[in-house]
Amino acid sequence: MKRRLAIGILTGAFLGIFCIVGVGLRIGFAGNELFLFSMWYNRVVMGLVIGLAGGLQLVDSKYNVYVRGLLLGLMVSAAVTFTSEFRDWPSFAAGVAYGVIIDWVATRYS
Repeated sequence: MKRRLAIGILTGAFLGIFCIVGVGLRIGFAGNELFLFSMWYNRVVMGLVIGLAGGLQLVDSKYNVYVRGLLLGLMVSAAVTFTSEFRDWPSFAAGVAYGVIIDWVATRYS
């Protein structure tokens, strides 16, 4: 469990860097530092949540990893989307995809 948790958090932090770059290029870096940090932090929290959810079985098939990652990515990404007044839809979509990626990586390498 410790290994899965560490992998989830580190993968989320790594993917969060891509979020900072993507969001920064779309809305600008200057004056948006707090929002950019919150996007990165959201991905770290996503990694934490997915890392802790290793035993969660949503569907009884090999696709559980993808369904679980998609749903948890959706829920965690929704938090930053709602609190930013729907400011950045591409980041929401990326967060859903990142949920699947984080879960796959954490499952594969733990």
